[in-house]
Amino acid sequence: MPAREDLPSTLRRSSDKAQRTWAKTHDSAVETYGEGERSHRVAFAAVKHQFEKVGDHWEPKGRKGPSDRQAAGGGPERRAPTAGGVDANASKDHLMSVARKLDVPGRSSMTKSELVTAIEKANDRATRKARGD
Repeated sequence: MPAREDLPSTLRRSSDKAQRTWAKTHDSAVETYGEGERSHRVAFAAVKHQFEKVGDHWEPKGRKGPSDRQAAGGGPERRAPTAGGVDANASKDHLMSVARKLDVPGRSSMTKSELVTAIEKANDRATRKARGD
């Protein structure tokens, strides 16, 4: 398993289960593909199937499965934009709840896709703040 220092910062602030999921998948991917970006992408894909990014860390999703179009289709030959860890396949009510938790302004009048984008931006801000950027 990679040392705790090797975990991405958002995972260091997440549950042990999220950390184990990333580490186990990453180690397996390194054996298959070697160290590098591909192994990290594979590990994050595994995390995104069980967790969603909320602020500066990952929280368990209500259901397991792909979090966005890219995760659902996958593969290098089919590129679609990702939602940056936001569970774009969740209900609008769930997204509204996450937006409320992150204090996203104007959330009550947003569409589902606008909520996904606003949550993604709020997550990025929280991560930058937690890292001291």
